[in-house]
Amino acid sequence: MIDPHTASAVIDLDALQANVAAISRLVAPAEMMMVVKADAYGHGMPACARVGRAAGVRWLGVATPGEALALRADGDVGRIFCWLYGPDDELAGLVAEGIDISVQTPEQINAVVAAASTAERTARIHLKIDTGLSRNGCTPARWPELVAAAAEAVATGAVETVGVWSHFACADEPGHPGNRAQLEVFSWAYDRAGEGGLTIPIRHIANTPAALTMPEARFELVRIGIGCYGIDPADATLAADAGVDLAPVMTVRARLVHRKEVPAGTGVSYGFHWRAADDTVLGLVPLGYADGMDRHGAGRYQLLVGGRRVPQRGSVCMDQMIVELGPGATDAVGDEVVLFGASPAPSASEWAHWAGTIGYEVVTRIGTRVPRIYRGGPPER
Repeated sequence: MIDPHTASAVIDLDALQANVAAISRLVAPAEMMMVVKADAYGHGMPACARVGRAAGVRWLGVATPGEALALRADGDVGRIFCWLYGPDDELAGLVAEGIDISVQTPEQINAVVAAASTAERTARIHLKIDTGLSRNGCTPARWPELVAAAAEAVATGAVETVGVWSHFACADEPGHPGNRAQLEVFSWAYDRAGEGGLTIPIRHIANTPAALTMPEARFELVRIGIGCYGIDPADATLAADAGVDLAPVMTVRARLVHRKEVPAGTGVSYGFHWRAADDTVLGLVPLGYADGMDRHGAGRYQLLVGGRRVPQRGSVCMDQMIVELGPGATDAVGDEVVLFGASPAPSASEWAHWAGTIGYEVVTRIGTRVPRIYRGGPPER
């Protein structure tokens, strides 16, 4: 791990709590599920989950069984929803820990029933309908079969049907016709589940962009991921348009570890993709693509040094990158560099634009050797 004085990702837990509160107010009376998968989008799952609970979040969402069980091992006793597992995953541990499980095929229902028998506890399931994303989820053609299998399992007392759920494909594009089409399929699936004898109290389809822009999609529960961490899912406009002021939670910072004056014509980094046009001063930042700094943005990134934005020059290396401090610059070894964070530093969304990707990827890619430094938040238990 890198020494935290040299480089770190600073996680503002007060900003996280404020984001959760602001979105919760917008979506009420629907409840919020705070999504903490992928180590809370790179921010640190245990700490962020604790902040969510302190902010009143009743539901946490994770992708994998390992993530769900890690939350229980950290002492979390609230509602947790887990949706991604393979045919050989052991589900009895999830059932024993009272974790809600997604199912999308009769075969998965059979696996959950077996797990409930092993755990000697009723399993809590959410039926997933594929409304058009063509990822996980039961197709409409097979939905009656899934509903029948769930009803049979409920009749035995092995499972309880808690929810019907799905996921949008184009919610970050308000007005896209696919959004309305998916809602229609979702409503159809929920109605068919009721006609099939199932009592299901919760519907959830809205992710962050849908929760911000589609009140009709909020139903009883919304799943909020990237918005919790202060990143707008669509070029920093959806949240503002909805009247929600999101604060960046992660700031990636470092210190200059070297500086040098170079003459005009000097080649910089692998391949000499950039040469100095004039005599100038270069600085070395000890973070590279092994730490999540995407090579595809090389030559377009900007970083904050001494209160001003400076350009990154040349190729991004595995462990380091070079910035041009400018002719006559007096910045010194040890001076602070902010790669992205709160203004006036570039945002994660700007870094995503420069790298041709999305803000989700920018923060989740920050590597494990970059230490997380937590500030603010509720008192430790």
